[in-house]
Amino acid sequence: MRSPTIKDVAKRAKVSLKTVSRVINHEPSVLAATRERVERAIAELDYRPDQSARSLRSAKSYALGMVYDNPNAYYVIAMQNGVLSVCRQTGFGLHIHPCDSNSPRLAEELRDLAQHSRLAGLVLAPPMSERMELIRYLAANKIKFVRILSAAADPRDGYPCVFVDDRDAAYAVTEHLIQLGHQRIGFLWGGKAHRSSPERYKGYEDALKHYGIALDKSLIVEGDYSFDDGFRGARKLLALKQRPTAIFGSNDEIAAGVLAAAKSANLNVPYDLSIAGFEDSPFSRQCWPALTTAKQATEDIARQATQRLIAELKRGGHTEHLENVGFSPQLVVRGSTAPVRPVS
Repeated sequence: MRSPTIKDVAKRAKVSLKTVSRVINHEPSVLAATRERVERAIAELDYRPDQSARSLRSAKSYALGMVYDNPNAYYVIAMQNGVLSVCRQTGFGLHIHPCDSNSPRLAEELRDLAQHSRLAGLVLAPPMSERMELIRYLAANKIKFVRILSAAADPRDGYPCVFVDDRDAAYAVTEHLIQLGHQRIGFLWGGKAHRSSPERYKGYEDALKHYGIALDKSLIVEGDYSFDDGFRGARKLLALKQRPTAIFGSNDEIAAGVLAAAKSANLNVPYDLSIAGFEDSPFSRQCWPALTTAKQATEDIARQATQRLIAELKRGGHTEHLENVGFSPQLVVRGSTAPVRPVS
């Protein structure tokens, strides 16, 4: 059977093709009763607009791009679901574009992507969203975008964004460990290319300072946002003469690697070693014990970023009254953390 067309919708709703087009494009100049009739016909026929053809027929583009460079599949899927949910609600198509954030031609690559694929705008995930030279290049080439970035406050730099207060959330995780009696708390970095890594480290450092605990650099290990680096970093910390009683991994994959290293050393988690992560990805819930973490609503963040971008597109780029929205991940306490075991 052939797929239904816009003509089929117009015939069933008993309206013109132009009226159907106006309803699909969410134009306000349609009577409520007519809009309802067209939407009912669309639903009954299960009509789905061809976004690429729609863009070619129009001066406007009805497709967005989601640009990312992240090894964490859970993060990417949550991002994709958030962006896609808004695209479906607003009649936009979605072009998903993984890239190498270290490529010397990244700026030209994204310019060409937007122009050749006729994209209305880009949703930029970290670390691309945090590189000001790239942001300025895209703006100079009149490419619309919204950034998702780690920041303790609205950056107020004139470029649209959704910001996530990783620093405050990392402070809360570290404070939780301190209040359980932990003084020697290891910290495992994520990739330094991501602004979230220094932000989370800063939250850890601030909490130690606030509670009068001296920063011990032997308890800090650099690495990437990966299970393997979590395992290696934990093995290094657990080999110290004075090993930590708790380890804070910069994301849940790192923390899961710490948990594996603890079990390989026959340590009882959380009584011999408390472990905390960040993001509340499926890793945190699938581990045993489940991981204490900071719940980062990645899908909601991506959804808000896409809504922010589409709002700008509808306003023709006039953003003086559009607010940048902030998120603060919330502490989730699970079985991987417990009070320090008294020394017998």
